[in-house]
Amino acid sequence: MTTYVYGIARGEVPDLGDRLLGIGDPPLPVRALNEGELAAIVSDCPPELKPRRRDLLAHQHVLTEVSDSRAVLPMRFGSVSSSDDDVRSVLAEHADRYQDQLNRLTDRVEYNVKAVHDEDSVLHQVLAEEPELRMMAEANRAAGGGTYEDRVRFGELMAGAVRAREVRDAKLVEEALAPTAEDVRPGPESGGWFVSLSLLLGKDAADPLLSAAAELERAHPWLKLRINGPLPPYSFVES
Repeated sequence: MTTYVYGIARGEVPDLGDRLLGIGDPPLPVRALNEGELAAIVSDCPPELKPRRRDLLAHQHVLTEVSDSRAVLPMRFGSVSSSDDDVRSVLAEHADRYQDQLNRLTDRVEYNVKAVHDEDSVLHQVLAEEPELRMMAEANRAAGGGTYEDRVRFGELMAGAVRAREVRDAKLVEEALAPTAEDVRPGPESGGWFVSLSLLLGKDAADPLLSAAAELERAHPWLKLRINGPLPPYSFVES
């Protein structure tokens, strides 16, 4: 049976017994592997580990419960070791590195910000900024839509202009939000968003981020932001 790792905690963690259940169907009991001044929070690993919603939520629940009473270095979902002994060996070998990271991330949380364009608004914005495209659109409209080749050419140019706008707006979003955070890194990739950022904040320091995001949407109505957090600071844990 392989060992599933939720996170690394500072200090000796008492027996978690049956009070905390983790991933798996049925959920598997969570235990602590104490090694020196660190402890790995683990459970057995199910034979087929997949990112099912219930397991993703269970992973985060375990981290939330343990971090209520101590600093925890969160591992991403799917962190697996071959055995409990191997986990203890890694804790012993890299104890200084884990302690340094725990010092840096104690009382810190992660917020993920994703941005997408409102399709109609960004098309209007592109036409307002690109006189040649605007003239081409007006010429096609005057010609009853234009020829097939005209429409294809116009569509290609518009798509290129929107992609260029995404690049500029990704930089705009980062420049507007980065000053509200202690650190910023690329967020998890997902389809449909042109930028995903992970921001490291103090536990009670989200208000400047939320205000900056709201102001960014007001000033640039073609931008739509989604903010998810607070989360364990997964993106800021070094390998």
